[in-house]
Amino acid sequence: MNARRMILINIILLVVLVGGGFTGYYFYDKSVSYISTDNAQIAGQQVSIAAPSTGKLTDWSGDVGEKFGKNEKIGTVEVTTETGTSKINVNVPANSTIVQSSAVENSFVAAGTSLAKAYDMNNLWVTANVDETDLNDVKVGQDVDLYVDAYPDTTLTGKVDSLGLATSSTFSLLPSGNSSGDYTKETQVIPVKISIDNYGGLDLVPGMNVTVRIHK
Repeated sequence: MNARRMILINIILLVVLVGGGFTGYYFYDKSVSYISTDNAQIAGQQVSIAAPSTGKLTDWSGDVGEKFGKNEKIGTVEVTTETGTSKINVNVPANSTIVQSSAVENSFVAAGTSLAKAYDMNNLWVTANVDETDLNDVKVGQDVDLYVDAYPDTTLTGKVDSLGLATSSTFSLLPSGNSSGDYTKETQVIPVKISIDNYGGLDLVPGMNVTVRIHK
């Protein structure tokens, strides 16, 4: 009975040691070989479509999801001048897909009024916020594994494209203050732009959460 108990104890200890060894190796390899963060999102260049002049928006075809080429007409503003009425086209400044539309056909718009927002869905990237303490190990051209939360069963690949020249908090509308006089140092994050090698057939959209793993 005691012999069986000792064998069982030894087996349990062996399993614990082996499991602990594998776990330790996993975390060691991860810390040595990769820099990981889940503070990342799909991003892209936002295109703003605005009224070119003050007048009546007489037609509008910029529904959400519609795709337009550069300089393609999306609407018309009717302008009344001293010499009569003229129509000015509202054109899309770049190849893009409409993601938000605030335009109301036959409404009055002022020059510069935002009518829609769009993105070039074929030119998206990932912005990852990397701890400043890890930045020394991040270099342009390094391979990156990308895990999009919306598609947990698919791994995409990319490369480090560029490193930000200021911390993310620098651009905050409400930067942290120090009115109490007590200073607590916090690790800052630097935005790192990561190109996407291939979408892998996924419908990526700006704002999706991503976990990145940068190969050192």
